[in-house]
Amino acid sequence: MSGLLALALLVSLSGEVAVALDLTPALRAEIAPTGTLRAAINYGNPVLAQRGADGAPAGVSADLARELGRRLGVPVAFETFDTAGHVVAALGGPRTWDVAFLAVDPERGRTIAFSPPYVIIEGAYLVRTDSALTANDEVDRAGIRIAVGRNTAYDLFLGRHLQAAERIYAPTSADALTLFLDAKPDVLASVRQPLESYVKTHPGLRILPGRFMVIEQTVATPKERAGSAAYMRAFIETMKASGFVAEALAASGQHDAVVAPAAP
Repeated sequence: MSGLLALALLVSLSGEVAVALDLTPALRAEIAPTGTLRAAINYGNPVLAQRGADGAPAGVSADLARELGRRLGVPVAFETFDTAGHVVAALGGPRTWDVAFLAVDPERGRTIAFSPPYVIIEGAYLVRTDSALTANDEVDRAGIRIAVGRNTAYDLFLGRHLQAAERIYAPTSADALTLFLDAKPDVLASVRQPLESYVKTHPGLRILPGRFMVIEQTVATPKERAGSAAYMRAFIETMKASGFVAEALAASGQHDAVVAPAAP
């Protein structure tokens, strides 16, 4: 067994499998080499991260970061960003991080290791009520323009899968909504939950049924830190099994978000 990490599976009284984490000094130093856990928070996904009343990061991502810092016995310093693309770009630079909260994507996986998902989010399409589009598979057609936040998980997904439709970029997901409303492209691609909230108070818009992708939200670590990645896998499985993730989502008002199932 690795000197950095020892993992033991324990069966809880409820019969569910929980994960016990044996944290060594060497592993702590690998996860937080400066002695402070530098956690990147992406405000571009309001399901996972919000600004608290005191201005500090709030939501399930921030709660997980604080709990991770507590378990490591180190303080947490947040680096906040407005897009996932900016989080990825910051790795290794002046605003580098030890952990980040990002969706799984093969392109990002070149430099980043991902834990199992802790939340499952749907990517959905928003159209105007009078749009001729009625289903997700009708969107990828010549002449269709899709507003999207650049380098978001759904932008990267669409870049791999679209054959005919054109993406129209905005810097962030919030800006993509403004672009959709002002420039009148045919479709907006974004996260389902905030779209559903927006449609409730803005007539003339509708969400296409179903989803065009599933977004798996994870804890990310620099790829070269193998011990960190193993610890995050165990940490996230424990946080899901204990109810921590579900409670954090509920506390931040994200009642429709889905906790990811246990990893195989």
